[in-house]
Amino acid sequence: MKIQDLKQRFGIIGNSPTLDHAIDIARQVAPTDLSVLITGESGTGKEIFPQIIHFLSSRKHGPYIAVNCGAIPEGTIDSELFGHEKGSFTGAHDARKGYFEAGNGGTIFLDEVAELPILTQVRLLRVLETGEFLRVGSSKVQKTNVRVVAATNVNVTDAIERGKFREDLYYRLNTVPIHVSSLRDRSEDIFLLFRKFAADFADRYKMPIIHLQPEAQRLLIEYRWPGNVRQLKNVTEQLSILEQNKIVTAEVLLKYLPKDSNSTLPMVLREEAKNSGEFSERELLYKVLFEMKKDLSELKKVVGTIVSGGGINLAVDETPLNYNASVYNDSNTNSNQHSNIIQSQPGVTIQSAPMKIHAHEEMIDESLSLSDKEKEMIIKAIEKHKGKRKYAAQELGISERTLYRKINEYNIK
Repeated sequence: MKIQDLKQRFGIIGNSPTLDHAIDIARQVAPTDLSVLITGESGTGKEIFPQIIHFLSSRKHGPYIAVNCGAIPEGTIDSELFGHEKGSFTGAHDARKGYFEAGNGGTIFLDEVAELPILTQVRLLRVLETGEFLRVGSSKVQKTNVRVVAATNVNVTDAIERGKFREDLYYRLNTVPIHVSSLRDRSEDIFLLFRKFAADFADRYKMPIIHLQPEAQRLLIEYRWPGNVRQLKNVTEQLSILEQNKIVTAEVLLKYLPKDSNSTLPMVLREEAKNSGEFSERELLYKVLFEMKKDLSELKKVVGTIVSGGGINLAVDETPLNYNASVYNDSNTNSNQHSNIIQSQPGVTIQSAPMKIHAHEEMIDESLSLSDKEKEMIIKAIEKHKGKRKYAAQELGISERTLYRKINEYNIK
């Protein structure tokens, strides 16, 4: 079955290469009985991939059971997964089949598998290796034939180091890994998803569909989306219901985007911000550069005045200030040292002593090109983080997508 056909069947929106790659791996591994571990941040849609695997496998006519391991209390998780005998614990009035027994011949999806207690992990490892398990309170070995697909948003390597997850179970589950990219890593799909959600909510609530202005679209794509597709869907639903004006501006959208600590949310230049003195990121950079140029020009004037022996007008308080400087005048034939007093405004006396100035020296004007400064900052950030563009982008306060575009634009190697 083609990737595009699978997208249509399971309602997957997006054309990102990383998304297509994950679907392709699921499609290839489906006919086998290998265990699969799906990783990715919360809200990325990991639950779709076990359904694809089950649908394309020889077990598609068998049961498909999805279990959220993090939602089951630790005291009852063994009973839920492996069943129990009557009277095995308080409240066990009857014998009960567990998911592994009920799912015989089918597929079990263990979501948030890293939340399982260590003792339950030992039981699960035995099922994966031998297909055998014991009901709680029973000594009779049961057999099952299930395919296990697991998922987690936890960094399993860190969990192993902290003793929260068994290393042998990790390697047994991770026979075939599938990684689902975060939404910010496939930014080309963000607006597609927004339009799909907006159309769905407009149809559900019988109201006009919402649209984004160009600046709002840019804001939507540049936002970090820590909650991924789930958060995008929630924001779209809130906009659909709460906003009376169905043409959404960047200012309105900004109200629905919470700022997290790692947010790369860009500054939005609103009309009233222009009048209140607030600036966008680019305008702030322009302002800094122009201030630097102004300061440099003033400094050049002061130095020129000192060299020519002219007066200096300094804005200071009435407290007398004595400033000693050495001024030398050197010619090709001889050097005449002289000392004079440069008078400025009252209360300020600058005594200039000889200072050596060579005729061949000239003032070098530092480049204040915005593009040169931007390129220099990008190179410094990349060098600082040893080529890791993700952290360089965070240091610069821009998205990875913008950083890649700037690297290509400036031809940075």
